[in-house]
Amino acid sequence: MIEVIARGIFQVGGEGLSSGGDAAIYLVDGGNECALIDAGTGEGGEYVIRNVERAGVDPSRIKYLVITHCHIDHAGGAPGLKERLGLTTICHEKCAEILAIGNDPRTAAGWYGMKIPPMRIDVTFSGDEYILQVADAKLVLIFTPGHSPGSICAYLDRDNERVLFGQDVHGPIHPVLASDPDLYRASLKKLLALKADVLCEGHFGVYRRAEDVEAYIKSYL
Repeated sequence: MIEVIARGIFQVGGEGLSSGGDAAIYLVDGGNECALIDAGTGEGGEYVIRNVERAGVDPSRIKYLVITHCHIDHAGGAPGLKERLGLTTICHEKCAEILAIGNDPRTAAGWYGMKIPPMRIDVTFSGDEYILQVADAKLVLIFTPGHSPGSICAYLDRDNERVLFGQDVHGPIHPVLASDPDLYRASLKKLLALKADVLCEGHFGVYRRAEDVEAYIKSYL
């Protein structure tokens, strides 16, 4: 079953929803337009589209695909979803540089026994923040390096709640991934400062109370 996170926000992919290797995939409905956050490995793309339809959303309304970082469980499905739905792909420029290479060890593709093709990203940003307007929804993308060189998170304020898409708050931190422990800790503190009411994590579920969100992020400091 798809999970309703908040009004117009759904989990449509991840373990139990698409492919077992997929990180969580979230759908943001802004009205006339929608956005996906992450794309999984690519093995469960058809399930993702079916889950979008089960959420009551016409897949043709999805215009954007936000890639939070270069790891295959988040980015591998991007080419297939882009081709199928005509999406505009968006990520940080440091992430785009790695994805342009393809089977770079920093994509973690080898950890999954898979390969990832070189990708060209449509829109990149280089600063600490990028505003993506998805019809009526203002999705704020923030640079949160550490787990990977180009990691980003995103948040959205809706119905007096701040929903944070904090993909892979948990890490891991590993030299093969070019992780940086100091940047990781600084990024976690940046996420804490957002004071989110809901946290959508990349692998470990949805935290629905502000105190639980804070405790979860702090646990990795």
